[in-house]
Amino acid sequence: MSRFLQETLSGNTAIALPYCLPTGAGVQVMDEGVIRFEPQDIDNTALDLVISCGIHGNETAPVELVDQLIEQIMLGAIKVRARVLFIFGNVAALRLGRRFVEEDMNRLFSRTPEVEDGIEKRRAAMLEMHVMRFFQANAQAKKPRFHYDLHTAIHGSLIEKFAIYPLPKPGNTFSTVEIARLSLAGVDTVLLQSTVSSTFSFFSSRHCNAAAFTIELGSARPFGENQQIDLSKMAAYLQQLIQGELPTPDLVPEQVQVFRVSREVMKKTNDFKFAIDGKTDNFTPLAQGLVLAEDQGEQFIIEEADARIIFPNPDVPPGLRAGLVIVPAKDFDI
Repeated sequence: MSRFLQETLSGNTAIALPYCLPTGAGVQVMDEGVIRFEPQDIDNTALDLVISCGIHGNETAPVELVDQLIEQIMLGAIKVRARVLFIFGNVAALRLGRRFVEEDMNRLFSRTPEVEDGIEKRRAAMLEMHVMRFFQANAQAKKPRFHYDLHTAIHGSLIEKFAIYPLPKPGNTFSTVEIARLSLAGVDTVLLQSTVSSTFSFFSSRHCNAAAFTIELGSARPFGENQQIDLSKMAAYLQQLIQGELPTPDLVPEQVQVFRVSREVMKKTNDFKFAIDGKTDNFTPLAQGLVLAEDQGEQFIIEEADARIIFPNPDVPPGLRAGLVIVPAKDFDI
């Protein structure tokens, strides 16, 4: 681990004034698990970039990837030519090796804080503040803004790596260029969201005008057990951005698959019954006519052709989403 991650997990974060690396890049620890790098010639940066991970404390492969990027910057192996904010999200859960302490943090963004908020809600609000300040500090330069929120899934997936593209603001559309860029990072499957969301990436997309994505990079494993997940393309792509190199692909590659959320499966009460369990792989096909769920006599029937399920979780509390039904997208229109 880098010194920064070690100090973060040990509770010894030292928030201090910015200083310069031997390469000339400026660095500042902004908060526990939050560190910013800026190039010496800040006026000639190509982009502003937020890279977050560890929003769920048991998803360690992205944490190890981000840690390596920070270490390489510190050692001078990566030259910083973009403004970059790195975030280890749910530090308390990372220390415990658990998905969360009290609540799923990735369902707690874009909300109004309350006095009785617990640890994850307070942390989500703090991360929102850091992201908004980071982008706002360079707003007059009007540089491209990016936020990649890196995750791993809590169970298996028929497609190992995929990205969730937040619903754009009214009047905007999904960008084919951004989808093509993801393919350069080894992510060839993209899910277009159809509704507003409480995720970190949706917050950055909607409130900070960033090209933001939630990116799933395999299955959740403990620290040191992620050798089977090949993140070399993602690492190379993020390094390219940090070095100020912004690729602009002309076309979405043929191998890229694009899906659209058709419907959410909501768990309304504790009487909720699911035809599948929480260990069902993401992207598992669903037959037309299947009664996927029942809740107090109301049936959720699969009517869509070529439907699949992602994020099945019948154990969520009532009022939360128990899964998403997705279908192939024929275009990128909202």
